[in-house]
Amino acid sequence: MKFGIYLKRYAMKKEEKLYEVFGELLYALAKADGVIKKEEKEALMQLLKNHALGSEILWSFEFEESHNSSVEEIYNKVINFCHVYGPAPQYDEFITAMKIVADASYGMTAKEHKLINSFSEDLMERFQRDIDKLKQFEKKEYR
Repeated sequence: MKFGIYLKRYAMKKEEKLYEVFGELLYALAKADGVIKKEEKEALMQLLKNHALGSEILWSFEFEESHNSSVEEIYNKVINFCHVYGPAPQYDEFITAMKIVADASYGMTAKEHKLINSFSEDLMERFQRDIDKLKQFEKKEYR
């Protein structure tokens, strides 16, 4: 197999995993207030209807739902994966989708709002720490 083809397949698998994690994040959001509401699930289905990786996202959501996974456990798993994955333009899509799902059932609850804000803030904080570490490393390298 040519190396370029391998890299392309690896990048695609990595992106597919990112979208599977997105399904887990949407599960945590919908479950944040204790119950996944019918309207939230309908909004999710509408969002994913024409999404290229919609079936993977939905599979992850439903897997966590079937296991009644803890919101905190799933959230931490998602944040850790995203930190390792690094900055990505898909995070804007994730936040937009989270807001749509949260608003689907009588508006966003305080717990859903907190989870959405935490996702943005946790990623920014972790990426900023990485940047700071790189700057420290560069200073040491060039002395």
